[in-house]
Amino acid sequence: MNNQFIQSISIDWSKIASYSYLRNIKAIKNLEKLEFEKPITFFVGENGSGKSTLLEAIAISYGFNPEGGTKNYSFSTYDSHSDLCEAMRISKGYRKANWGYFLRAESFYNVATKEEEYADITHPSQKYHEKSHGEGFLAIAQSQLKPNGIYIFDEPEAALSPQRQLTLLMEIYECVKNGSQFIIATHSPILLGIPDAQILTFDDSYIHTCKYEETDSYQVTEMFINNREQLLYRLLSKEI
Repeated sequence: MNNQFIQSISIDWSKIASYSYLRNIKAIKNLEKLEFEKPITFFVGENGSGKSTLLEAIAISYGFNPEGGTKNYSFSTYDSHSDLCEAMRISKGYRKANWGYFLRAESFYNVATKEEEYADITHPSQKYHEKSHGEGFLAIAQSQLKPNGIYIFDEPEAALSPQRQLTLLMEIYECVKNGSQFIIATHSPILLGIPDAQILTFDDSYIHTCKYEETDSYQVTEMFINNREQLLYRLLSKEI
């Protein structure tokens, strides 16, 4: 039984302009419906394959601010999101989320700044700017992870060391055990290793499920670790 907060999304392409760049994104242009079957869904694929574009549209359609934060965040430093959210319909489950957060690596600074502005005596600021980038990024993620929540993360590994990625992996897994749902776009072979996750790849010009070992993140990392010297020689031989 699918008891996720976001069970599926559907797209009405008649609401997208014929000249829109969205129609040139191969993995998305023929997408009509996408189902979320597990508490954790990963979007994987090469840069420019449409992962973040689709993730952003889901977040906005669900009610989050385009640049990130909770549903209570309302600000815009640069209006860059696509009109895909206007054509998207979200099918929600019977459960109601108690909390939620949209985390974007590229707009972390803006969200951290707004967190300070929104702070008051009842809700003091966590002062993320006073921490290192990685520490602040992990802290903002950890502070927002609560039971029965919906979390949409765009490349959460961007500022994190491998050790901190393992910390985030444990936090996510624990949060899922307490009824939460995650939709995450990532290149991290560490995060992708979370057990029993749904992995959707945007490669091969369409969105489809794949196994952990089939992801480029895993295969390239494994190849580099196991064949580092030979690989570097082939890549850099012209420079040596």
